[in-house]
Amino acid sequence: MATTAEIMEEKKVEGKVELISGSQALMECFIQEGVDTIFGYPGGAIMPIYDALYDYTDRIEHILVRHEQGASHAAEGYARSSGRVGVCMATSGPGATNLVTGIADAIIDCTPMVAITGQVASNLLGTDAFQETDVIGITAPVCKWNYQIVDPNEIPEILAKAFYIARAGKPGPVLIDITKDAQISLMSKPFEYKKVEGLPGYHPRTVPKMEQVEKAAELINNAKKPYILVGHGVLISEAMEEFRELVEQGDIPVGSTLLGLSALSIEHPNYMGWLGMHGMYAPNVMTDECDVLIAIGMRFDDRVTGDATLFAKQAKIVHIEVDPAEIDKIKRADAPVVGDAKEALKLLNPLIEKKERAAWKKEFRDLEAAEYEAVTARDLKKEGKIKMAEVVRMVSDKTNGEACVVVDVGQHQMVTARYYDFKKPHSYIASGGLGTMGFALPAAFGAKMGAPEREVVAFIGDGCFQMTIQELGTIAQKGLPVKIIILNNNFLGMVRQWQQLFFDRRYSFVELQNPDFIMIGKGFGIDGHKCEERADLSDSLDKLLNSEGSYLLEVVCEKEENVFPMVPAGTSVSEIRLK
Repeated sequence: MATTAEIMEEKKVEGKVELISGSQALMECFIQEGVDTIFGYPGGAIMPIYDALYDYTDRIEHILVRHEQGASHAAEGYARSSGRVGVCMATSGPGATNLVTGIADAIIDCTPMVAITGQVASNLLGTDAFQETDVIGITAPVCKWNYQIVDPNEIPEILAKAFYIARAGKPGPVLIDITKDAQISLMSKPFEYKKVEGLPGYHPRTVPKMEQVEKAAELINNAKKPYILVGHGVLISEAMEEFRELVEQGDIPVGSTLLGLSALSIEHPNYMGWLGMHGMYAPNVMTDECDVLIAIGMRFDDRVTGDATLFAKQAKIVHIEVDPAEIDKIKRADAPVVGDAKEALKLLNPLIEKKERAAWKKEFRDLEAAEYEAVTARDLKKEGKIKMAEVVRMVSDKTNGEACVVVDVGQHQMVTARYYDFKKPHSYIASGGLGTMGFALPAAFGAKMGAPEREVVAFIGDGCFQMTIQELGTIAQKGLPVKIIILNNNFLGMVRQWQQLFFDRRYSFVELQNPDFIMIGKGFGIDGHKCEERADLSDSLDKLLNSEGSYLLEVVCEKEENVFPMVPAGTSVSEIRLK
């Protein structure tokens, strides 16, 4: 098969403007959008695009993953650490379907991503051709927008729309499927790329209506016990400074959602911890004590509210949210503010009266003391087998709470949220809404590509690690200095905990026979070692953190360790259990 360059040479007409192929047009679109990194895996239906990419490697870095799911998660990690749109590519059929988990993860966690998939030639569409799947139909429920290109002349306009839609309003993933003939064919007109600033029918409101802001300010100023729940939206909109100003002006205590972690430094006197099913005691209990609840950039997920009918039913609710579909979806808002968090806070802050609420904040701190005695002291007590909490706390201390921490899903995810002291924004990268096991390893090297100046530490459970273990090859080939910690309890720990507490210890298919993780890592060319004794833990972590390249540390932890506090499913957050 002729290369894209050869086809162009054959079809060049002397004296006329040189036209470019669809594949080269795609590369030019990437350059115009400032794309510097793509995560992907080649195959038959996307081969012309990869052939064009060969001539752009001086401007676009391609990371060859070992599985397409890894490409989509890596694009998520890149987007979450950099604030830019993550880009991934895969071929048709199984390549495209393997991207779907990461795309679904991105839509629920509001991560901007553009996924490019190759497709069979347009004359074969609908014939069940080799490696043909209806990727448009498959991904429609988990994309902000998707589109199939069959004409190369569409590429500049569609790509401009794709990047605009991915980042505008509530961010999310967009998928563009390009047939093979559209990749190879020459455009019939010179390439021209025009960035999109708005689209007919798609006008996300970023600046809220002033009357909404004024009503919110009135509720907050009249509150005796206001309480803020900060979500991922504050980080997405880079509203950390405006948010801190609101907190300090009103002297309002703050609880964070899981993905809102690091929006406010743990050292801030108004930060009370994170809330939710495995969140902290005071932030959960006090939702039933406040008189005004200020929700910013969060969507009242069931893992936050428990039984939503009982959640903060005594409080007036201010809800600042860019997506109007989230307003009143779970909890009715007394003062809805539809707009970007940064823009909303810019308008709100000048209207907030200066207050001092020492007595109200002390109520949180009193509950925090009770939690420390019942839970934290036990988790950090140095007896028996190594506990996950002491590993996370020691890493936090050794990195001064400033690393970019990427976690997988399960007990270690919740323990990391509890015991790592997040001091810098964009420091906790997790699969929140979808809860995707296997997320962390590819997301970690994506995060490192997005923020190469930051130390990236991945905490991964032994079950999660085996879902995307092959991405060790990607890390090794690229030479990325990612620090990987496996917290190994030989169980699917969170499922086991639920089976213990709610299913009479009927441990149904949760115990793991694990391989030699360190040997596997060394087989990929990644150094590492196993730590089984507490006396070796500090030196082991030093070796990990001081290594110049990537490093894999396996820490053998207590097998039946449980994570508390815990709100049993379907109950009120005030019914949170400390044991």
